[in-house]
Amino acid sequence: MSFSFRGIDHIQLEAPKGHEEKARSFYSGVLGLEEIPKPENLRSHGGCWFLCGPQEIHIGSLEPFKAPEKAHPALVVTGLQSLRSHLEEASYTVEEEEPIAGRDRLFVKDPFGNRIEFLEYHAL
Repeated sequence: MSFSFRGIDHIQLEAPKGHEEKARSFYSGVLGLEEIPKPENLRSHGGCWFLCGPQEIHIGSLEPFKAPEKAHPALVVTGLQSLRSHLEEASYTVEEEEPIAGRDRLFVKDPFGNRIEFLEYHAL
């Protein structure tokens, strides 16, 4: 093959129009992700972008908006149980699903209903 994949640059999640302050409150305020400026030519579309390690999470606007039921990003973390406590203290409902060998995981929904998975890998 003359091509290869090197990773993921960003993921895009959707939210209702005018969502930016709620997105900042969750992604920066609760999760502690750094907001990064959108390119000037895209700012008029609304939305906001955040850093997650070397990747980005883009929150865009969509009308009419409907959160996906199963599709989700999975973010790798350290200190998953501490994150769980932090999310619960911030009044977010933590959900669990069937375990996967070698990793612990949990799910939470952002303020718009987007499902987010958090994973912590451990040795088998």
